[in-house]
Amino acid sequence: MRYRLVIFDWDGTLMDSVARIVSCMQAASVDAGWGRLEEAAVRDIIGLGLPEAIDRLCPGIDAERFERLRSRYAYHFVEGSRTPMPFFPGIEAGIAALRERPTRRLAVATGKSRRGLDRVFRESRSGEWFHASRTADETRSKPHPQMLEELLIELDMPVEDAVMVGDTEYDLAMAQALGMDRVGVTWGVHAPERLAACRPVYTAGTVGELFDWLTQ
Repeated sequence: MRYRLVIFDWDGTLMDSVARIVSCMQAASVDAGWGRLEEAAVRDIIGLGLPEAIDRLCPGIDAERFERLRSRYAYHFVEGSRTPMPFFPGIEAGIAALRERPTRRLAVATGKSRRGLDRVFRESRSGEWFHASRTADETRSKPHPQMLEELLIELDMPVEDAVMVGDTEYDLAMAQALGMDRVGVTWGVHAPERLAACRPVYTAGTVGELFDWLTQ
């Protein structure tokens, strides 16, 4: 068994939610009076906590517009958008294969809020797949390693038995700061060369490659 604990990022790694995040952030920015954000800029911050993402997208934004943007993003994402958010093809089967080993643990470390992650767990009926999870509003936003530290403690797992899987440099840098093995996936938002800068132990080009490597 390669790892006893596999920790996944969510958006852009397990779920194809990038288009929805981008469109909702663009709409929220217009609503807040900041103007329309470029798609590439929004894609770049996916994985960060929402406050950190807004600070990076809108440098110098005042407190009133900050709160307006944050609340409008929540509205658009939950109520205003009909953009679908499926799992990437093969994710559900791959997770099921990992769960066949009863001693293996699975977890999520995400830039979502706890409310947002619990909502998507319910809607996708995937919450039972995971033994633990951490969100950016419970700890600190990526790339700070606090959420990984807390998952290791909760699951009583040494860092050398765990791996972080993600599509952004924020995911991999978080694991690198802790000395945890990390795997990049190229179907998300950051280019392979950005992932390579964090020295992943493996980079998967397809979902099948990822789960084949994890289950070897």
